[in-house]
Amino acid sequence: MQPQLPPLRPIPIKARVSVLFLEKGNLDVLDGAFVVVDKNGVRTHVPVGGLACLMLEPGTRVSHAAAVLASRVGCLLIWVGEAGVRLYASGQPGGARADRLLYQARLALDDSARLKVVRKMYAVRFGEEAPAHRSIEQLRSIEGSRVKNLYKLFANQYGVTWHGRKYDPDEWGSGDMANRCLSAATACLYGVTEAAVLAAGYAPAVGFIHTGKPLSFVYDIADIFKFETVVPVAFKVAAQKSGEPERAVRIACRDAFRKSQLLTRIIPTMETVLSAGGLKCPDPPEDSVPPAIPNKEPSGDAGHRG
Repeated sequence: MQPQLPPLRPIPIKARVSVLFLEKGNLDVLDGAFVVVDKNGVRTHVPVGGLACLMLEPGTRVSHAAAVLASRVGCLLIWVGEAGVRLYASGQPGGARADRLLYQARLALDDSARLKVVRKMYAVRFGEEAPAHRSIEQLRSIEGSRVKNLYKLFANQYGVTWHGRKYDPDEWGSGDMANRCLSAATACLYGVTEAAVLAAGYAPAVGFIHTGKPLSFVYDIADIFKFETVVPVAFKVAAQKSGEPERAVRIACRDAFRKSQLLTRIIPTMETVLSAGGLKCPDPPEDSVPPAIPNKEPSGDAGHRG
């Protein structure tokens, strides 16, 4: 009788590498290993269990076995366009905590709690309390003004010509160097943040500042870290005028994520801003039916299915 391997156990997000981009290859599981195979049949092993997310660019194909393994180990697969700017679809290895989803929705639907969450996001992002007696719309306006000034400051710091945040997602090459670098950098941050949101058991679409988008909550959380991680990276690469700016940005972002220990901070920050709403995670109704087979204590994060 063949010995049975122990079940796969997801690694917590904080212990993973942030993001990896793949293009022009077939993603598959061969001889028990997660690999990308190029047109010449050359295999390159991918440590899928230790990644927060895989960004799949044009030219990649994914087998059923690869999708299953990525789901089991809690690695988010994201199908993106050129340079990772356009998101077409994503797998969902997390989001499996109904209590967290209900808690998030309850906060978003309560006007008072939502304002408290937004004020906390502002405080964490800018290192100071939000102005008193301001609505969410007013806070958003204040935030937008500060963001524009920060872009100008970074552009001046790195000697980059800056005419504002302008880009056309349908015409990638039409943007200037700085905007292209910023788009590539924020795509990296959004991918990692989405993986963390799902791993924590929350819904990417239920936002507090951003609304109406599939990744509204991802944008809310990512914006907290944007100007300390990917924005300076983007302007630095733009100033270097690299022949492959998108690739240079990805490598620099990966290094910035590691240096800032971003993956250890996203989920705790998420919990901090949500707890500012002052509401408790709802208890299950008394007449609800508990699971017939008790859930095992997970080794990964709250939303991982493994």
